[in-house]
Amino acid sequence: MPLDPAPRTAPATVAPGPRAILTVTGADRPGVTARLFAALAEGADGVPRVEVVDVEQVVVHGQLVLGVVLGSAPVEGPAGGHTEEAAFLAGLGRLAAGVAAATGVRVDVESAPDRGAGATRAGRPHHVILLGRPVPPGAVAGAATAIAGLGGNIDAIRRLSDYPVTSFELTVSGAEATALRTALGAVAARTGADIAVEQVGLARRSKRLIVLDVDSTLVRGEVIDELAARAGRAAEVARITAAAMNGELDFAESLRARVGTLAGLPVEVLDEVREHLELTPGARTLIRTLQRLGFRCGIVSGGFTQVTDPLAASLGLDFAAANTLEVADGRLTGGLVGEIVDRAGKARALVRFAAEHGIPLEQTVAVGDGANDLDMLNAAGLGIAFNAKPVVREQAHTALNQPYLDAVLQVLGFTRDEVMDAL
Repeated sequence: MPLDPAPRTAPATVAPGPRAILTVTGADRPGVTARLFAALAEGADGVPRVEVVDVEQVVVHGQLVLGVVLGSAPVEGPAGGHTEEAAFLAGLGRLAAGVAAATGVRVDVESAPDRGAGATRAGRPHHVILLGRPVPPGAVAGAATAIAGLGGNIDAIRRLSDYPVTSFELTVSGAEATALRTALGAVAARTGADIAVEQVGLARRSKRLIVLDVDSTLVRGEVIDELAARAGRAAEVARITAAAMNGELDFAESLRARVGTLAGLPVEVLDEVREHLELTPGARTLIRTLQRLGFRCGIVSGGFTQVTDPLAASLGLDFAAANTLEVADGRLTGGLVGEIVDRAGKARALVRFAAEHGIPLEQTVAVGDGANDLDMLNAAGLGIAFNAKPVVREQAHTALNQPYLDAVLQVLGFTRDEVMDAL
């Protein structure tokens, strides 16, 4: 038996009627929005019946801006059709004057031609996040100019945070992703602001796992440099480290060379270095916030398990991967034990951790600063270069040059209020 045996009659086609936009501005106070829509619902003498087509409201430092697009509803009765535009606007003007008098705000009415489905801009929209301490006006101007130059449009702007960095999120339509990133990267380099680009969609808020590099990312400085200083080989190791992080030297080769300089150090030195580790500002906030939001959090390091494992335990992390220094008779031998976690090894660790928790790679985030992080950054759904070397900034999905690790939260789209609620 058919579920719906009754014949259906196609609705009569009615041409679109006039539209208007009501713009409400003034000091925000409780009840303004309610009063406006109550007036629209109740109607008044000479005010036509309307349909709500679009609404957007924002409060900026106590000042309300509310935009409402209204369409003329079809007139009931044999004649059908819509109210003429002049009568439609005149009736709304009288209603707006009443709302303004009752609430003390300004309500402007003007015609709003139907944009129609064909007016939708081509391409997927993107979020553009501007971060700085502070965000210079030139960065906003440069970003807006670059977006317009690509044929894009800024559909909305909202503030994400005012501490520890100021950040704004622009919703941009009509611009192609690669061109947008290239143009805005030039603006960032010129103005000193950080500018990240992400595609609008559920994928942005579906991230569920984050891995962090350790040296110069989760913690300040390089552990191996501290160990080398105690071995009297600091300058030699620093040169090798710099070459490796800039991509000028194979990481595995450089790691063996640096570890070789540590031969003979007593194992207790590892404890001393670990106790003096200094977390990057914002590291605890980032991890605590993401953990409370349900993220799996871990570290993937080219450093040493004797340092990273206790660090991971103290932060309550879900996983850790690093190299292991060989120890004999209470002293470092200058060698390593087991598989080396190099550039490719970091990416493998990310894939392994994600698989263990049943999380697709597109829902992962990786953060790092060196060339040996690049495979990991590119394998993740979002790779963030944090105060990184130039070669890393150029190849990562996005870059942060702020001194605070919790600025990653704004790149992920979390507002300061959401962060505070999660702490």
